Amino acid sequence: MIILENVKKKYGTKEALKGLSLTIPEGKIFGFLGHNGAGKSTTIKMLVSITEPTSGNILFDGKKLEDNRLEIKKRIGYVPDTPDIFLQLTAMEYWNLIAAAFDLSEDKMNQQINYLADLFDIKHQVNNEIDSFSHGMRQKVIVIGALLSNPDIWILDEPLQGLDPQAAYDLKELMKEHTKNGKTVIFSTHILDTAEQLCDELAILKHGELIYNGSVSDLLEEHPEKSLERIYLEMIGREAEQSHSNEEESDFGGQEDE
Repeated sequence: MIILENVKKKYGTKEALKGLSLTIPEGKIFGFLGHNGAGKSTTIKMLVSITEPTSGNILFDGKKLEDNRLEIKKRIGYVPDTPDIFLQLTAMEYWNLIAAAFDLSEDKMNQQINYLADLFDIKHQVNNEIDSFSHGMRQKVIVIGALLSNPDIWILDEPLQGLDPQAAYDLKELMKEHTKNGKTVIFSTHILDTAEQLCDELAILKHGELIYNGSVSDLLEEHPEKSLERIYLEMIGREAEQSHSNEEESDFGGQEDE
């Protein structure tokens, strides 16, 4: 179980999160929804220790993240919001780097690479540089790296972006299977049909604040005859989307874009 207690984050004078408190249970697919700038990626980056809260606590199974960072990071597989990393490495070199970081045995590493590279249809290109790959191929490399150690907790920031339909389907099936085994999947998405299809629970953020946290089924029951897409758009409002689009145009290159 992951608990966020009144977590706040500031970038200069901008308050990206305004006191986020929620619980992410084990054995669930937990989705983050929100407009650009709502705080989704900020939250995810704090969960994986890329950035730290300005205040508040994050706990994994009762242990504070700030006091047990290395131990907790070993339990996490992370897909960032862009696959444009380690471009000078080949796919195999990148996976070897990840395997070393997680102390995987050579046998375990090879077993996982064979399975995942075959599943995502990238086996024939494992010795090519990531820089030579399309966006979708780079995404596959990063996804495989995140799953290589078979971690308890998958934290995936827009993981389906750029994947071809078969790869997207296969990743969604892996996410479902992972939670059937009592593990945790946390992901952000702008694809509301995918969120409705996959998520057991949701957190919807608006302007750095939590406006809904609960099950997808409960939310749909509260709004009969409406899709998640319609419910979400009514909760967020066109004004939020437009105002943040304007902010991004005037503040291009800001630190928080999700």
